[in-house]
Amino acid sequence: MLSFCEHNGISGRREFLRVGGLALGGLTLPGLMASKAQAAGSGTLLKNKSVIFLFMHGGPSQIETFDPKMDAPAGIRSATGEVATKIPGVTFGGTFQKLATLADRMSVVRSYRTGDSRHDIKPIVHKDTLDANLGALYSRVVGANHPENGMPTNAVLFPQAIDDKMMPAITTFGKFDSHGLMGSAYAPFVPGAGGDMQSNMSLSIPQNRLDDRRLLLSNLDRARWAADKSETFAASSHLQQQAFDVILGGVSQAFDLSKEDPKVVARYDTAPLVKPEQIDTRWKNYKRYIDNAQSLGKLLLMARRLCEAGCGFVTITTNFVWDMHADKNNAGIAEGMDYMGVPFDHAVSAFMEDVRDRGLSDDILLVCSGEMGRTPKMNNRGGRDHWGNLSPLMLSGGGLNMGQVIGQSTRHASEPQTEPIERKDLVSSIMHTLFDVGELRITRGVPNEIIQVATAGNIIPGLF
Repeated sequence: MLSFCEHNGISGRREFLRVGGLALGGLTLPGLMASKAQAAGSGTLLKNKSVIFLFMHGGPSQIETFDPKMDAPAGIRSATGEVATKIPGVTFGGTFQKLATLADRMSVVRSYRTGDSRHDIKPIVHKDTLDANLGALYSRVVGANHPENGMPTNAVLFPQAIDDKMMPAITTFGKFDSHGLMGSAYAPFVPGAGGDMQSNMSLSIPQNRLDDRRLLLSNLDRARWAADKSETFAASSHLQQQAFDVILGGVSQAFDLSKEDPKVVARYDTAPLVKPEQIDTRWKNYKRYIDNAQSLGKLLLMARRLCEAGCGFVTITTNFVWDMHADKNNAGIAEGMDYMGVPFDHAVSAFMEDVRDRGLSDDILLVCSGEMGRTPKMNNRGGRDHWGNLSPLMLSGGGLNMGQVIGQSTRHASEPQTEPIERKDLVSSIMHTLFDVGELRITRGVPNEIIQVATAGNIIPGLF
């Protein structure tokens, strides 16, 4: 945590501002001016949209989510049954009761495949995104911080952004804060204790001096001079810049859910849906199931607040708990969907209704998917194993065409029956949501590699 503290005499100290996970460093006015200049030259390049990618880490089942296949034999068809949606003739898995009533405000892709069954974090970080978080490509074009208020333009939210007592982020299968070839300045901003790149430090400056920003900058520059001699600080210099941009811009409140209407917080809250005593303690992921239920809704609420404050790309993940093998680590499909599907249904529905009520549906695109799907046939323990030939994908908002099912799967949900939608197509569709790609091609200073990512795939048919 980065904390500004006021000394009271010699020994007393009162913390008066805390911003989760912000690393210590300096902000210089030339850097801020350069950021403004970069944004001012963007012309019509930006579509003034934000993207929230809810990454369902572990690999959600295509069958128990959006393609239940109730005509298939037992052991293949949805273990949670089905529920009719607002789209005639279309059903979802049985735990998606609330999402079914909002199906006219989403597009479900039933012919999407991630291409392999490896546990990683594709397409958020993959060769398709230059081994960088997809949001880092966005930041490389628009700048790491919003030019008016300092809000990071790219953020990753783990459960520890809600409560630092929750389990740390899993990085075994890839690092969500990767910047790849983009450079460390464009790495995602990670509030809370959720990222390897975080530093927990305090900077003591008398509270009354905060009003004098020139004096504050002077103090920060001295802190930076000292930090330059430290390897620890040098490794996180890009976050140092972001930290003070956030504080000086006054947008740290966007990360503080206590500033939100309590009724809205309660509307998102998924904690009451899955209580710890309802979860079987034999699963090694027991604590992660709890963390998911306690954090998922609030993470989506925080993401909405960040987008309102100027963040263009937010990644959310709740730590590798969609992996439903029914082994020593994970519950099987039916039980696992009680732990994961029910909070997901509530949180995503609350988000969709909230952004509609706030007039933001066309401004924010929500993407929900994981790194793979699950086997069409359940194993003999009632779980489903890894499957790369078909994966669930849902999109909502962003001013795109909603209320449809795109593509079809085969009878047993084993592979696409219609033209497959690939990872690169999803990535290109996201980039087309954020940018006028024609303008992107001719914008000076945009690396060719980013243009290649934006144009490598075809935009998903029917979305635009």
